[in-house]
Amino acid sequence: MPATFQAPRGHVLSVLLTAGLAAIAGAAHAEDAARMKDAADPFAWLEEVEGKAPLDWVKTQNARTQAALTTAPGFGKLEADIRAVLDSNAKIPAVEKIGPYYYNFWKDAQHERGVWRRTTLEEYRKPDPQWETVIDLDALNEAEGIAEGKQWVWHGADCLKPDYTRCLIALSPGGSDADVTREFDLGTKSWVKDGFHRAQAKGGLGWIDRDRVYVYTDFGQGTMTSSGYPRVVKEWKRGTPIESAQVVYEGKADDMYIAAYRDPTAGFVRDFVSRTLAFYNDEIYVRGADGKLAKVDAPNSASKSVHKEWLLLELREPLQAAGTTYAAGSLIATRFDDFMAGKREFTVLFAPTERTSLSGYSWTKNHLVLNVLEDVKNRISVLTPAAGEWKREAFVGAPSLGTVSVGAVDADESDAVWMTTTDYLTPSTLALADIGQAPQVLKTNPTFFDASTHVAEQHFATSQDGTRVPYFLVRPKNLKLDGSAPTLLYGYGGFEVSLTPGYSGSVGKGWLEKGGVYAVANIRGGGEYGPRWHQAALKANRHKAYEDFAAVAKDLIDRKITSTPHLGVQGGSNGGLLTGNMLTQYPELFGAVVVQVPLLDMKRYSHLLAGASWMAEYGDPDTADWEFIQRFSPYHLFKADQKYPPVIFMTSTRDDRVHPGHARKMAARMIEAGKNVTYYENIEGGHGGSANNAQAAHMSALAYTFLWETLK
Repeated sequence: MPATFQAPRGHVLSVLLTAGLAAIAGAAHAEDAARMKDAADPFAWLEEVEGKAPLDWVKTQNARTQAALTTAPGFGKLEADIRAVLDSNAKIPAVEKIGPYYYNFWKDAQHERGVWRRTTLEEYRKPDPQWETVIDLDALNEAEGIAEGKQWVWHGADCLKPDYTRCLIALSPGGSDADVTREFDLGTKSWVKDGFHRAQAKGGLGWIDRDRVYVYTDFGQGTMTSSGYPRVVKEWKRGTPIESAQVVYEGKADDMYIAAYRDPTAGFVRDFVSRTLAFYNDEIYVRGADGKLAKVDAPNSASKSVHKEWLLLELREPLQAAGTTYAAGSLIATRFDDFMAGKREFTVLFAPTERTSLSGYSWTKNHLVLNVLEDVKNRISVLTPAAGEWKREAFVGAPSLGTVSVGAVDADESDAVWMTTTDYLTPSTLALADIGQAPQVLKTNPTFFDASTHVAEQHFATSQDGTRVPYFLVRPKNLKLDGSAPTLLYGYGGFEVSLTPGYSGSVGKGWLEKGGVYAVANIRGGGEYGPRWHQAALKANRHKAYEDFAAVAKDLIDRKITSTPHLGVQGGSNGGLLTGNMLTQYPELFGAVVVQVPLLDMKRYSHLLAGASWMAEYGDPDTADWEFIQRFSPYHLFKADQKYPPVIFMTSTRDDRVHPGHARKMAARMIEAGKNVTYYENIEGGHGGSANNAQAAHMSALAYTFLWETLK
């Protein structure tokens, strides 16, 4: 699932957050008990996340996996190498400007849970800047005596403008999406006694002013949506109990997520209420001083962003307004006040072509920086607002190759931007630039593996319906085209997420440095060609994503880059559903399959954790949609008499986004049928699979060892 939904002015609604493990054990579990029984599923008992019998089963499988893989030749070195990459002090410390300081969250061997720290720009420019620790999570865990398995994991900070002395800090126990929020004083670097405090749940706090916040969380029975997200948002005043907070907006039970936030931009202070109905389907309201709401009457499918006097709409469907039709995938702009007054005249800032799509945009003080994908390669330009057509010019210093991202340093104060560049074989570089001037390189990641032996290419495969599907290929320069190369094919294909080239020390150490071939497929369901690419594989058309992926696999085989015994596939979350379908629908193509934090039981998915929020993507299995959903439900496609390639399922007990029961049940079903199945479940980590670098390195080493031992 995609990680976040970006609302105006950078306020992030964590729309993938769910009701948490407590909800599983409580009302939601009871609600589904009858369905579990009626389903006659012999492995339904594995859905009890923390039950003794399921955890005993998990421990047994983990022990078998550990015994089989950690004793393989080179496992210890590989795990140590990946851990060294993750712990490296030479990595670029990504920073966020908060007031006069530049803040970074950092994990390494000495700080397993991480430190939130700060420095000045002058220091940051130095090769080895001096950092001031603000919050040390390891020290916090030790001081508070958090029990093993429930140590705090960083979820972010929201600091109040303009003085930035108070922050709302989100912390998660063990990495679950459910978290707490605490108020912190940046001046004294201490927790505020009797400050704002939100108990563990899905949701959050957002500043209104120093003495008021918006709170959207679990207020008790009936206050969460069927997806497990907040259904009610309230205004909470300092010094009063949360129970007395004033209701701002109450959504419906079948909504996805309700929240509110303030845009504190000087001269343009506005309050918004967000009602998310489903992914890429929301309503935005302006909240007046009297508490009344006025809808921003733009299409629900459009992404809406308000910045100063401007309203930007990123269209996912065609829009007819004032006699003009604007194409899906376009970015259009108008003055916010004019729009609220009923005017519907827009300026087109971007219009897609067959080869291009909008990757993103970022405001600076005076400009809008557009990031466009052209055949999955970034193209950067700069727009300057004006009456009618906006001024348009090239971004000075942007490279023509590789992945490029640009983000404002401080959109309130300057036109400075961060620019990061990378590709599969080139470590990431961070530069600082003022619009119109050449970027100054500040930091470059170290080289974690020898990339001189490989080359990166882009190819296109032809899918079953004739669609041209791009994919990236990283291969040894001297590769013999005899079909013998161990090859790892990675994909996602959902929620309009684009997969662009990026440097990974873990992939380099775990795969490329050994001589392996690495491929990444840009299949439909993703966002590489905008909304049309995503919408082409929704619901009843989901099979097109899998046909695309299979076409890339066949192209790799046809080019004699690899062959079935040497071709592995890997994916997580929605990508785990993808690889689960490769396992069950195309077993003849692959020699090994890695399925991570996956959806697999598509009959049950909408009743497990955040599953109900994904029905716009997959459909509702409790309706006639089941007729097509069952065709991509790996748990139901499995056949005991079918031959399958070796598979490893990997998940996390603390994943409260995609239920670990998916992986557990699929593995158990296949094990019972005598298939070659490996299973590993990390106790911590949430949907990311790990809570610290040690766990992440171990999980990666297990996956790469499984693949290499199977495919070599």
